[in-house]
Amino acid sequence: MIQVENVTKRYGNRNALKDVSFSVNEGEIVGLLGPNGAGKSTTMNIMTGYISATEGNVKIADIDILENPSEAKKNIGYLPEIPPLYIDMTVEEYLSFVSDIKKLDPSKKEKNIKYVMDLVKVDDVKSRLIKNLSKGYRQRVGLAQAIIGDPKLLILDEPTVGLDPKQIIEIRNLIKDLGKKHTIILSSHILSEVSAVCDRVLIMNKGEIVASGTPKELSKRLSYSNRFMLRVKGSKNEIITAINTIEGLQSVKSIGTFENGTIDVDVEAKKDVDIRESLFRCLSKNNLPILMMKSTDLSLEEVFLQVTNTEEEEIV
Repeated sequence: MIQVENVTKRYGNRNALKDVSFSVNEGEIVGLLGPNGAGKSTTMNIMTGYISATEGNVKIADIDILENPSEAKKNIGYLPEIPPLYIDMTVEEYLSFVSDIKKLDPSKKEKNIKYVMDLVKVDDVKSRLIKNLSKGYRQRVGLAQAIIGDPKLLILDEPTVGLDPKQIIEIRNLIKDLGKKHTIILSSHILSEVSAVCDRVLIMNKGEIVASGTPKELSKRLSYSNRFMLRVKGSKNEIITAINTIEGLQSVKSIGTFENGTIDVDVEAKKDVDIRESLFRCLSKNNLPILMMKSTDLSLEEVFLQVTNTEEEEIV
């Protein structure tokens, strides 16, 4: 559905993007992550044809966005971080205006608007002025304008920014439903949202793609140490003291008590060190039975922090 090939974007002597390449398959929901200034917005603006690349090319459904922008854009629905709303229009008037701008077939216009309003659940406010709507409803109207015309690709930039927890869950569920019919690229700073919604993630830093894969794949690939969660029978002080004597240990911390007479602990070994046998022998020697031991993958947040530098100067 999307092919981004060797895209570079320069502003004077500064590279906002440096040789970025990736593809998104039809039907995927892909999360685009990165710290402020990583190049996410520049990438999305180039994909939508809003700005051009200095080098490289972007194809949407095998159509070059610069060579044939009108045809390529028929396949794109775009929701910027700040929805492009005309607040003195009613919801229905605004969606009618968007339909005209997108050159929808007049015979299909009314049916499509009704379908979209039902889909994003704004039919009950269709006659209200947009300026009188809550932020959650405005975000829904922004999504509606992106969906008008039933584009194959939806590009959503921070679709839940500024929403309360209930509204975030509603928009998240809506995006999941949209993913059944559309290919979606989702940019968000809320990593739990990305984990819950996206099939795959792309992490950007300093204008480059620094990691790509499912959250589980990235966790396994980028894990720099052996990490385990143990449930051990005994007192907290005895368990922590015993584990701290093991050679190759990076850290140990108590997680809490989830079973009477036991402590759950998070144990991390130094890079390329396997301490499982040493753990068993040490705790057995101290009469501290292990009731459970399982490996712990890195969270998406830990993966993100590992591959990015959040203190880097903002690029875009």
